[in-house]
Amino acid sequence: MTNKAVVSTQSTGDYDGSFEILVDQKSVNMGSLLENMSPSINPPAEIDDPEDSKPTDWDDKEKIPDPMAVKPEDWDEDAPKMITDTAATMPDDWLEDELDYVQDPEAVKPADWDDEEDGDWEAPLVENPKCEAGNCGPWTPPQIPNPEYKGRWAPPMIDNPNYSGVWAARKIENPAFFEDKTPFASLMPITAIGIEMWTMTKDIMFDNIILTDSRTVADSWAAEGWNKKALKEKLSGGGASVVDQFMDFAGDYPIVWGILAAAVILPLVLFYMCCSGGSTGEVADDGAEAKKTDKVTPDDAEEEAEEEEEEIPGLEENDEEEVANGEEEVANGEEKEEEVVEEEEAPVTKRRTRKAD
Repeated sequence: MTNKAVVSTQSTGDYDGSFEILVDQKSVNMGSLLENMSPSINPPAEIDDPEDSKPTDWDDKEKIPDPMAVKPEDWDEDAPKMITDTAATMPDDWLEDELDYVQDPEAVKPADWDDEEDGDWEAPLVENPKCEAGNCGPWTPPQIPNPEYKGRWAPPMIDNPNYSGVWAARKIENPAFFEDKTPFASLMPITAIGIEMWTMTKDIMFDNIILTDSRTVADSWAAEGWNKKALKEKLSGGGASVVDQFMDFAGDYPIVWGILAAAVILPLVLFYMCCSGGSTGEVADDGAEAKKTDKVTPDDAEEEAEEEEEEIPGLEENDEEEVANGEEEVANGEEKEEEVVEEEEAPVTKRRTRKAD
């Protein structure tokens, strides 16, 4: 948040055209509207003559090569910049006969290697352990700067005797010249402010801009609004929260939402698949079929078995009562059959008795 107040002061008498720019209630620039503005508010009284041009004999070179200078006879332009150090000697620990790479002594020929088909087997090359310091192979002396090297010769620079100075077009009166000694007081009503800047930082905002001719008005206006916001930001730690920063970033790069969704959903799906296993579909199919066809499921069979176990004591008592009743009925039936037999036999006996008489 930025509070920017442009304050122009006016003295008791004539207006002096001074100004002051404050950013966050701190002065960053001050001066005169008539003298310190670029481009200036009032156009210059004189301008360059557009029809004037630099004369052809005008020499604006302040320095020129010395035309009388001659290259010295001992100046060798072909001398190399670096030469071999003839005083250098080969170090005592230098091993000229050692190679930088040698065959690996620990390598073993593969068991499936066929010399006829694969060719002669050779162990792979490895760095020579004796050459870790870089002291193997042919030795060459180092290069040193050539003390005789001077490079290409060029004549020295001297003052130009024909120097005419810096050319500038002649001045003429500005046909569009005008002078406003009270530019701030003469301004038309301002409804917008343009800010021109070059930056690589995005999301820069400007607000709370006031243009006034009184510092008191600017301070009072800032106290009513900007000071309170600035204090609130300071107490809250300033800057956007982590959530706000993430939302802004995700707004610029929507792919973040897809990555976040995959990171959250994929572990849940894997966890569910690991816990449920491969029988989820079969159980669901059996349950659906049981609902449609009233098919007995394992759960139903277990429930029926439990209900039968609970009903067994009552059934045993009923069975015993039915058995006892059955036995009583059988006994009563036998007694009835005996009585019938006796009743049938009785008349016969009487008849027989009567015949005997």
